[in-house]
Parts: sequence; structure tokens; C-alpha cells
Amino acid sequence: MEPITTALELLKRQTEIEARMRQLGGARVAEERDLYALREALKRYPEAVKAILETAATLRRPVDSLSAEDVRRTS
Repeated sequence: MEPITTALELLKRQTEIEARMRQLGGARVAEERDLYALREALKRYPEAVKAILETAATLRRPVDSLSAEDVRRTS
């Protein structure tokens, strides 16, 4: 799998986990562990993450609404 696609999937999962953690009942240990592991995995793709975040800023859209094609077109 291509780094941009992988990083985009990881960022979307991160957003989902963070949203669940903000819900009533708060963070669960398993979700915190998943989030930590996810952030560690994202460290393997610094350039892809940077391109994704720049695309989100340029298009003024949240990261979880982007596609890999959006990132490729803007980069």
C-alpha cells in the first residue's frame, strides 16, 4: 500500500478513536492503547502526513473527509 493511502487511513482511524474518547464515559484503556499505537505507526510516514495535513488546510476540509486522490492532486 502506498504511504499516502496508509497514512490517510491511520489518520481517519485516529479521528474516530478520539471522537469515541470524547463521548460520555470517557477514554477506555484499550482505546488509549490503540491511539498510542496508531500515533507510533504514523511516525513511519512523516512526509505523507505532512502532505495530508497541507491538503486539508489548502482545501479547508477535515482530514477524515479527504481521499488519497485529493492529496495527490494538491501535492
